[in-house]
Amino acid sequence: MLYFIGLGLYDEKDVSLKGLEALRNSDKIYVEFYTARLFGTTISSLEEIMDRKVEILSREQVEEEEIPLKNAETNKVAFLSAGDPLIATTHADMMIEAKKRGIKTRVIHSSSILSAAPGISGLQAYKFGKVTTIPFPEKNFFPHSPYLLIKNNLEQNAHTLVLLDIRAHEDRYMTVNQGLDYLLKVEDTLNEGVITKNTLAIGLARAGSDEPVIRADIIKKLIKEDFGGPLHSLIIPAPLHIVEAEYLVAVAGAPEDIINRI
Repeated sequence: MLYFIGLGLYDEKDVSLKGLEALRNSDKIYVEFYTARLFGTTISSLEEIMDRKVEILSREQVEEEEIPLKNAETNKVAFLSAGDPLIATTHADMMIEAKKRGIKTRVIHSSSILSAAPGISGLQAYKFGKVTTIPFPEKNFFPHSPYLLIKNNLEQNAHTLVLLDIRAHEDRYMTVNQGLDYLLKVEDTLNEGVITKNTLAIGLARAGSDEPVIRADIIKKLIKEDFGGPLHSLIIPAPLHIVEAEYLVAVAGAPEDIINRI
């Protein structure tokens, strides 16, 4: 048996009661933090609420050594990951392989930034288009695809959720400020007027925590904000509904003139 269990967005209390029940019935519990991690908790806190020992696995141990899959052939194994367990392609691949090997599976979902971001930003979820991720740039690697996807979404009057690169093994987590700077640099190259210093953007930090940060403003002001610790994400909104605009003004500190533009 292989359980895929989501840990949610921030701390050990985000695990569902259904998830806890499965964990306490498992022979082995593994967790990975290379796709994302929970910044509001520790392994010891997770173990305390589960009353079980938890082993952290590296990407190599999951993907190459296949430790969860191999153990699930003869044991009840729980595989934990931040957010919702099947959002990452890696884990979808595990599900496929488990089915091929005749291993019983069960998915226990949890909160994800994909659902939390529209909610916390006050934007209508059905108005979001495709999601994109801004990567950390490297030598000879500075893709324009995030910018181009935002452009395509805007042409469809759709909001864009922009995830920011996570390199947990290096303890590097892209900030809202770095993400905005990246988009402005692509604008300087392509000069298509999609992302300018006067573009409205929304920065999110630590969704799921007791005190998440949400700020909305034009980029030349937002890029100077201090959003604190990770994890961060961005939203580039399309034309707003009046209720969306009022929410951003009241909750996210957006300039009041965005209401007058509607």
